[in-house]
Amino acid sequence: MRRWVKVSVSAAVVLGVGGWIATPYAQDWWLLRTACDGALPVDAVRELGRDGDHFKDAESATHEELGDYGCSLGFDGDDVRDDRLLETEAYTRRDDVDREFMTVLSESGFDRVGPMADGLPGYIDKYGALQFLLPCPELGKDDEGRQRKLLVRTWLGRDTLRATPAAYETAVALTNSASDRLGCGAEPLKAPGGDAVPVDPQEDPKTVPLADAGDTACGWTLKAGGLKAAQWRVAVLMNDAGPAGRCDLYARDADSGEWEPRLWFAAWYGDWSNRLLAEERRHDPDSRTATARCDGEAANFALSADKDVPGVDEAGKRKLFAAFAEAQVEQRDCTELRLGD
Repeated sequence: MRRWVKVSVSAAVVLGVGGWIATPYAQDWWLLRTACDGALPVDAVRELGRDGDHFKDAESATHEELGDYGCSLGFDGDDVRDDRLLETEAYTRRDDVDREFMTVLSESGFDRVGPMADGLPGYIDKYGALQFLLPCPELGKDDEGRQRKLLVRTWLGRDTLRATPAAYETAVALTNSASDRLGCGAEPLKAPGGDAVPVDPQEDPKTVPLADAGDTACGWTLKAGGLKAAQWRVAVLMNDAGPAGRCDLYARDADSGEWEPRLWFAAWYGDWSNRLLAEERRHDPDSRTATARCDGEAANFALSADKDVPGVDEAGKRKLFAAFAEAQVEQRDCTELRLGD
């Protein structure tokens, strides 16, 4: 009789635990702690999925010998139209890294981009994905003597809550995890903290008066001189560590009175960017370009401008572009700056 009681109690415990595991809330608990190989910051991901009811469809795959890693997590709910919460792809092979840049920076390279928080080695591409590029000291150099690097792209779904510090916290955690899983050995990144949130590059960028741009990554616009501060605003679309970025200058339209972009100064770091410069010169043989060497690879700079810019003639454009390129070279400790004619 006692044995039957023990068996009955044990069976009830097993059924109870099994029933708990089968509940949606228990599945959420399990998924958040095991998805993406346990790398997800649980509270941050809950914040990203706040508009959904439950999490689902966790997947991950590592191919260290091929230099790639990926993971994803979904969610669902009555207010969720796109059930993809987040997706991360990571690559260490040069061809794969170059392909990613070619996908998001097409033709001349003046696609929409957004800056990451200062200090983070990345940018936000035109699709809204957070792209990080880190050197891999444990992987050595490639056949051409260049330091191997890790590119990590984290994409957040349409219904994922992205205007929150949790987005940076999650993307940084996934980047650090990808470095570990692919043997990169990059120094771990830290999320910016505070109230820093990723921008949406599909929205019109915020601008600041030229007079207030001095302490930004586009501070050269104020220091270069030649522009009347009251007549210009600056969109700061770069930080001090990303592989791509821009400084866009806005002036008022004479007819509408609206602030409109007139001058676009772009910087791209890495041998992959040689293609962009070639495309820019092919489309516009008279475009202003410059090259340099940064960390053993090419750095390329270009200016795209309206034909008629109020208060800025061709000599003024040349002076501003030289100031831009020189500021980038100084900031990144580059060498061999060559300004085009």
